[in-house]
Amino acid sequence: MHEFSITESILSIALEKARENKAERITKININIGELSGIVDECVEFYFPILSKDTIAEDAVITFEKTPTRLHCRECDNTFSPDDIYWVCPECNGQSIEIVSGRECYINTIEVE
Repeated sequence: MHEFSITESILSIALEKARENKAERITKININIGELSGIVDECVEFYFPILSKDTIAEDAVITFEKTPTRLHCRECDNTFSPDDIYWVCPECNGQSIEIVSGRECYINTIEVE
């Protein structure tokens, strides 16, 4: 259910930026979502028409770009994408891993008229 509040935030940011730019209508919102974010894009798509009703974002299209998971090994300085759920460095088999990307959730662009 956290997608409801995320969708509210996306809409709020888009409306604020549209007002700042004196836009009359928001036509498209492009969102970047990391694989590890836990956000279900179908849920955002479901809530958006409900929340945007009677706003300048009503009928706007939402698109999603997925950011793949990237990990960094602290032991050998290798950066890699995991092949499975076991996060072990493929170079040194190290397990001291940090997440470089994959947890993002942000508005990439907003298209307005």
